[in-house]
Amino acid sequence: MLDMMRKNGLTLALFALGCTAFVAFTHSLTRDTIIEQEQAQLLRVLDELLPADSHDEPLFDHCVMLTSEPFLGSRDALPVFTAMKDGQPSGYAIEAVAPDGYSGEIKLVVGINIDGTLNGVRVLNHNETPGLGDKIELKKSSWVLDFNGQSLQGEEDPRWAVRSDGGQFDAFTGATITPRAVVKAVRKVLMLVQQQPGLLSQAPSCGESL
Repeated sequence: MLDMMRKNGLTLALFALGCTAFVAFTHSLTRDTIIEQEQAQLLRVLDELLPADSHDEPLFDHCVMLTSEPFLGSRDALPVFTAMKDGQPSGYAIEAVAPDGYSGEIKLVVGINIDGTLNGVRVLNHNETPGLGDKIELKKSSWVLDFNGQSLQGEEDPRWAVRSDGGQFDAFTGATITPRAVVKAVRKVLMLVQQQPGLLSQAPSCGESL
């Protein structure tokens, strides 16, 4: 009986080891593909939020890695791209995280014109509920376009909330948490540009990190 238990334990251990090795091998094969897909998606988003006529210098030449958890929602450094035209900044594309989505973090890119108005917002990654919270994706609904042209009139601007909280942004039926998290995250990025503009130029260059 004892030998049988040992044999079964060894079999299970070998099976677990094999599964772990297979997962690690699969991850190593797909890692480069995933990175390439993420970079391609980022390029598409940058083209939408900082179109070609907004800059005459490559965006990646003016990229910094900014660490600012209170404004960007992440302890990690996130990229900020500055659109330069005629030697002057014309706008920014700032990655941020809404940490309080219904199913975890929601990764965003926020496009802001130099006058403080929003050029647009796009969702890069999320785990929100299909059919409900995933309406923050442009391919699922036009909700995210409601940010276009909006601005923040001071830190206490009451418009920056979903309608059920007294603000101007629609929520989704049965999924208020998701749009609330996105609105809050975008508002914080606007606060960053208004209150701490120096951070955008003082952060270290992206270099080879992207």
